[in-house]
Amino acid sequence: MNFNIIETKRLFLRRITEDDAQDFFELDSNPKVHLFLGNKPVKTIEESEAMIANILEQYKTNGLGRLAIIEKSTNKFIGWAGLKYEETLRKEFNYYDLGYRLKEPFWGKGFATEAAFASLEYGFKDLKLKEIGAAADINHIASNTILKKIGLQPSGTFTYEDTLCNWYLLQNPDL
Repeated sequence: MNFNIIETKRLFLRRITEDDAQDFFELDSNPKVHLFLGNKPVKTIEESEAMIANILEQYKTNGLGRLAIIEKSTNKFIGWAGLKYEETLRKEFNYYDLGYRLKEPFWGKGFATEAAFASLEYGFKDLKLKEIGAAADINHIASNTILKKIGLQPSGTFTYEDTLCNWYLLQNPDL
């Protein structure tokens, strides 16, 4: 069975599985990864397993969810990216959210941009979503840069858990 949902020049994006728990733990236990995510790195593998269980439930409930990013040249898990149906971040509405998170050694190499752009394209072309949103801490320069680079439009700010965030939206150009 082919688990690759998206392929780019350097990456495969595939469904996350329970076997990804150790990689999720390596990613989310790094305090630097969580600097702009509320400073709450995971402390146990069980927390990572719970995150994966949540993603697997999203696949069932919403037909989509975050995807593992696999570097083609090494076949290693380097992070996750993709879409999810977001129901908690914005109190006033639900939306399809574009997100990404990479292990620190893979920062600054264009992987997040490549995965985010491919996820956006997948959402519009394959899933036929009308609109995709994204949020980033206003102080997270790299994430804000990526969202603008892939074409999302700055659409104001909002506060989430006492953190001011930039809000981005993009309409499907084909609908």
